Amino acid sequence: MPRAHKPTATTKKKEDQKLRRAIKRGDVEPPPKVSKAKGKKSHLTRSLPTADKESSRKLQSAFVKLPASFLQETLALSTSLILPRPIPESNSILLDNESDSVGVLSCPQRPPWNFQMSKKELEKGEESVFLKWLNKTDALVQKWEDAAKIDVIPENNDPELPPSPPPATAMPRSTTYFERNIEVWRQLWRVTEISQIILVLLDSRCPLLHYPPSLSTYLSQKKHILVLTKVDIAGPERVAAWTSYLHAKHPTVRIIHVESYAERDVSAVHQGRRRHDPHLPDAFRHRFVQTLQEVHAELLEPPEEVKSNPNRLKHWRPRIKTDIDWDAVHNARGEKVGTAVGGAIAPVEGEEDAEPQFLSVGLVGQPNVGKSSLLNALFGTHKVQVSKTPGKTKHFQTLFWTSEVRLVDCPGLVMPNFVPMEMQALSGILPIARISSIPSCIHFASERLPLEDVFHLAHPNPPLPFEEDKRTWRDPQKRPVPKSVQWTAIDVLTAYAVDKGWVTAQAGRPDIKRAGNSILRTLAESRVAWAFWPPETDITHLSPAHGVWIPRTEADNHAHEEEESSGEEVDANVELNSEPEDSDEESDDEDATVLGGGTGRFAMLSSAAESPSEDESENDAK
Repeated sequence: MPRAHKPTATTKKKEDQKLRRAIKRGDVEPPPKVSKAKGKKSHLTRSLPTADKESSRKLQSAFVKLPASFLQETLALSTSLILPRPIPESNSILLDNESDSVGVLSCPQRPPWNFQMSKKELEKGEESVFLKWLNKTDALVQKWEDAAKIDVIPENNDPELPPSPPPATAMPRSTTYFERNIEVWRQLWRVTEISQIILVLLDSRCPLLHYPPSLSTYLSQKKHILVLTKVDIAGPERVAAWTSYLHAKHPTVRIIHVESYAERDVSAVHQGRRRHDPHLPDAFRHRFVQTLQEVHAELLEPPEEVKSNPNRLKHWRPRIKTDIDWDAVHNARGEKVGTAVGGAIAPVEGEEDAEPQFLSVGLVGQPNVGKSSLLNALFGTHKVQVSKTPGKTKHFQTLFWTSEVRLVDCPGLVMPNFVPMEMQALSGILPIARISSIPSCIHFASERLPLEDVFHLAHPNPPLPFEEDKRTWRDPQKRPVPKSVQWTAIDVLTAYAVDKGWVTAQAGRPDIKRAGNSILRTLAESRVAWAFWPPETDITHLSPAHGVWIPRTEADNHAHEEEESSGEEVDANVELNSEPEDSDEESDDEDATVLGGGTGRFAMLSSAAESPSEDESENDAK
């Protein structure tokens, strides 16, 4: 006989709902688990082993929390700051922050170690070095934030009255996020140690964000290749401009382009909606393998300091596998490749002196840049779980391309960089569920994209219809003129919520939090095409009306509308090999498509994934 349902008060349900979402955002610590009544679990109950749960919790990314004063200030400014229309051409250019005067950020370096050290000694040394790096980085970030604060000049001269600050004309600078969990950095340390060639994946929409000076310095002693992903979204003009800029800035580093998906033929089964399969076109594959072969040949040559010393040259041996069948690498694809042989890689004493058995190629990059998608495209089939939720990959994975070449997929890390949080959210390297300052992110995006035109929004408070005054005026300058429509970030959110029919439960007001969540997902997941131009671009050739937005064709718009109206949350075609896991982040709207339902590093495994509460939105609005 089934158990009777225990009645729960509505107020209690709302409080529990708010607590679960606060835990998912990372605002509060999760309560201690209460062990349930002991009993034999059914064989149908599926749960992760305890060791896997603990390992996933250790690899959960850690970030700082925004202060409440910043959230209140940005919410107030989002209702008053008028968005620039038309968008200035300068907003379409991604600025280079390398020459910032406050200092230089860096990635933490793993301290020297040897096989005689115990595990505790090794971990203690790593934690000590990491803590020093964390304190130094926090100090630089704080200095960078303080540099943006303008000295407030009082408007009144009366010393008895408190000075009143002038009205704000721009959003305050937010902090920048970077990885603060040493366990995630340890994944990068191991991947860079075992890999002879590093592939650094850059989103072609904003490559500078994904290749900051901190990462460039960290990889300066390793042979690495820059791989521009999502080139089909950015377009050939922007990709060519970024390639030229990166070649001029990093002349010794090779740059290649990739596309990881091919559109499947439209069929009646999918009702005209787009479907994609992992595929790397032959031209991209040939260039990819050729570049690897060229870098491999360079590693077989002794460095200049060895060539100048005959004694060292006599005993020098390349620390890389010498013989590689590159034809087999070029033709390797299908079910026979991408197999994880031997499990995780463990260091073996003395292996650095002998010739390696394999050529190890590591894939490094920030979250959601396309590392796992590139692996599936190289293999020509689904071998690695793919998700639009940042942080799907939790551990580094080793997969064999051929019997001589293995690929090492590193989890995505948010690298230290002097960029605001809003830019990181727009590019999709931060999980939307953990972003608390939605209005400031929408304001930042609206300054660079005409969101009202992208989503075909109607202003929630349009001006009254202009009626021509036919009276005779002595002063022509006093003749009334029609008022132009002015948008704010809150206007965009309200119009989007009204267009979707999303209202709060209590007062029936537009649910702007749900609208902001949906807009950010749409922009981060590339369902709206956009891309920046590189620095030093001639602004005379840019379109002031579009900003970074790349308008779609009519066919693309039709397919995009079909995709939005489908209401699907998971694309089964992208995750054929994934196991059913509890999703760390559900789509908050009908049209948000999240590829992959696995538990990511950015969510607590014990939290239930739910959409933003309408009641919570209403209470916060009050």
